[in-house]
Amino acid sequence: MSRADNELRPILRIDFPPEDRLGRGKIMLLELIRETGSISAAGRAMDMSYRRAWLLVDALNRMFKEPAVESQRGGKQGGGAALTAFGEVLIDRFRAMETRSRAAIADDLAWLETVRAQDRARPSETLPLD
Repeated sequence: MSRADNELRPILRIDFPPEDRLGRGKIMLLELIRETGSISAAGRAMDMSYRRAWLLVDALNRMFKEPAVESQRGGKQGGGAALTAFGEVLIDRFRAMETRSRAAIADDLAWLETVRAQDRARPSETLPLD
């Protein structure tokens, strides 16, 4: 395990009552759609079905006044998907919120790191494997 894998890290999730949420998974899906131009390819990159990826995109598009992703109809190159200008801003703003929240609690994270039991084995590592 590398040092980065072992570092404490806060996870930002924004709840939109009554049932919607915006977090790193949906933002990562948007980033992968931007990179691949495809909802299905982005879903595969995250080890999820096309249906699951499509449902997440649909939920994102319904959460806001403007859609984050637009479908592109088929043709010679086939269909695809692209981020809207709003989708790009959404990614940028969410990543900036993550950065600011980490900075805001950096002292507390450092304190937690000093009082953390580093050498404790995980419960699954201590169980017999018979």
